[in-house]
Amino acid sequence: MDRSAITLIRVFNRTAAERIGVLTDQFLGRARPLGETRALWEIGPDGLEVRVLRARLGLDSGYASRVLRALERQGLVSVTPSQDDARVRCARLTAAGLAEYAEINCRSDAVAESFLEPLNERQRVRLVAAMTDVEHLLRASMIMLDVEHAATPDAQRCLTRYFAELNQRFETGFDAAEALEAALHDLAPPAGLLLVARLRGEPVGCGGLILYPDAPLIKRMWVAPEARGLGLGRRLLSELERLARETGARAIRLDTNRVLAEAITLYRSAGYQEVPRFTDERYAHHWFEKAL
Repeated sequence: MDRSAITLIRVFNRTAAERIGVLTDQFLGRARPLGETRALWEIGPDGLEVRVLRARLGLDSGYASRVLRALERQGLVSVTPSQDDARVRCARLTAAGLAEYAEINCRSDAVAESFLEPLNERQRVRLVAAMTDVEHLLRASMIMLDVEHAATPDAQRCLTRYFAELNQRFETGFDAAEALEAALHDLAPPAGLLLVARLRGEPVGCGGLILYPDAPLIKRMWVAPEARGLGLGRRLLSELERLARETGARAIRLDTNRVLAEAITLYRSAGYQEVPRFTDERYAHHWFEKAL
């Protein structure tokens, strides 16, 4: 890792923390630290399941519980069982919490304005553009990849969303039931594996390998619309190639449909070469291979 890059990021972190005002226990001039204020904002007017709150903020259950208890003591939040499932806890803002939420939004706007006010118009444009770029890249860096069984809820959620998209885009539609059944066999050990990508605990992409002995086959590469543009497709592809190398494979293959132009562009730019048909996949029009 480039040490100079690490040093510059640390400098940026210190400057941003100072400028945003997170170095005291009275964030935005209120009588609570940043963690409690951020939790209050995430819960918002609609409320939020506690497990979702933990995932969004990257908190362990113990710290999340302490934050919520502090907000309850302040009369801003109530935590109760869900009406749909008593095992699920939900956090909701009280009337006082809703008023505080509105105040936090006003004060946050004021802080943002204080960033821009001392700058001329050219500097403001540069700052907003730079912040947009940094936020985009930070979200990309927050995505986590995990190998897991194709039957897990998040894996099934990814595959179901992917197949629904294929059904809309393919000229002949797509048989999701057949594909889901095949995935449970082909993308689970020992036949294969599935990568699931998560952003703030939510599944936003997947990619699988069928571990054929001559050359593993990439299947079910998908990125959720809300995560597109973050480089996740290329990252999934690179990780699948790495996993294929670990099996001793010297080549990797894939097939795809002609309407998936974005995927075809990705594969070609990543070094995949078009080859003659090697599967009987009824939805495929292109077949690719890459030496590892």
